[in-house]
Amino acid sequence: MQFVYQLRANGVTDSDVLRVMETTRREDFVSPTFKARAGEDTPLPIACGQTISQPSIVGLMTQALQVTKRCKVLEIGTGSGYQAAILAKLARRVYTIERHKPLARAASRLFQDMDFTNITVVASDGTTGMPEQSPFDRILMTAAAEDPPANLLAQLRIGGIMVLPVGQSDTVQTLLKVVKHEEGLDYHALGDVRFVPLIEGLAEDIADT
Repeated sequence: MQFVYQLRANGVTDSDVLRVMETTRREDFVSPTFKARAGEDTPLPIACGQTISQPSIVGLMTQALQVTKRCKVLEIGTGSGYQAAILAKLARRVYTIERHKPLARAASRLFQDMDFTNITVVASDGTTGMPEQSPFDRILMTAAAEDPPANLLAQLRIGGIMVLPVGQSDTVQTLLKVVKHEEGLDYHALGDVRFVPLIEGLAEDIADT
């Protein structure tokens, strides 16, 4: 209940988002070192020098995405898999791309253990998206770009929504919601955030050498 109260206090009010976040154990997505802190509204370190986002930001991004059971969702930046698991409880299908192969492997194993059958994890360059599976109803980016990437917007269905952080990596970024229409794009600023920068290419992880 305290977890849900924290989310509500930070602007997460959608009942479906609150329900799935309450039933998705964040401690399952962090290392044993940080399990005791999984309920805190703070980012926590994961492997490959990455972090698991604070729950309130995950909630706000998910809420802004307005996912329904009919949605096919693309996520750029799997990380621990926490965000993808939440999306998978709301969507028809989730495709998630991770540039760090060890993270992609770990998330894939975790999803299998949790009996998720509607998540596909791909170790790839997230900046290219997944054109072979497009168009997507929703696209979520968990890494910051200077502007919404044109090639990813091209993979978004008309009427679709993209949520992403935009801005320089060394400054406070803006969480942006982009709605795609026949006549163009609508932009909505949702507040200040900090995310790792969007980087091209697969990462050269030690475990892969």
